[in-house]
Amino acid sequence: MEESQGDFLPSDVPESTSSNNCERNTSSAHSNRWSGFPGVKKRGHSSRSWIKIDQDGNVKILELDKAKIMRQCSLPSRDLRLLDPLFIYPSTILGREKAIVVSLEQIRCIITAEEVILMNSLDINVVQYKSELCKRLQAKKDQSDDLPFEFRALELALELTCMSLDVKVKELEMEIYPVLDELASSINTLNLERVRRLKGHLLTLTQRVQKVRDELEHLMDDDGDMAEMYLTEKKLSIDQWSSKIAKGI
Repeated sequence: MEESQGDFLPSDVPESTSSNNCERNTSSAHSNRWSGFPGVKKRGHSSRSWIKIDQDGNVKILELDKAKIMRQCSLPSRDLRLLDPLFIYPSTILGREKAIVVSLEQIRCIITAEEVILMNSLDINVVQYKSELCKRLQAKKDQSDDLPFEFRALELALELTCMSLDVKVKELEMEIYPVLDELASSINTLNLERVRRLKGHLLTLTQRVQKVRDELEHLMDDDGDMAEMYLTEKKLSIDQWSSKIAKGI
């Protein structure tokens, strides 16, 4: 077998040279194999399209990378994973030093004292949140409402999430009742399988609703978490402190 392999080597090229060429070719092939997947090599550094909504309801579409958002909002990378639409996480609301991280079903965003940043998406829940938030913020100019910006944005996220889950529950109920009626009149394998499938859907939906409820109860019961999310007050305190330092007081 070794003799047959030697026949393929040019007689005027040393065997070690051929071996080195082979290693380089293998390395190059390995590199080329991954070159078609830039996301693998530069994972976490690519820019994504985000929607920014300011306090007046103005909207901007921005290209931001993960590192810039982390610096701007003072967030750890693990918090940004909650916003990735490719992953499924239970509903979560996190109060941080300069931002509130919201992951409620399909509404996933970062709320600061001055703006909301959410991933640009055509999902109906995201579109509805953006549209309704802009509408309310623009109408606020003609109304006297002392509710801070961050709580307005969070309130709407909770409101739309609850409405979406309520619609899903009603849709499932409309599907369940006819199946139960059929099962009452005819117990067979097909009807039992349909009931089993719908029971699984109901259990999953119940868990999602319960998680949102748990987050709400946790926030309402914990004064520390509520204070942590009062971003406007914290920002005013920092600005006043900075102003005193600048004046040498």
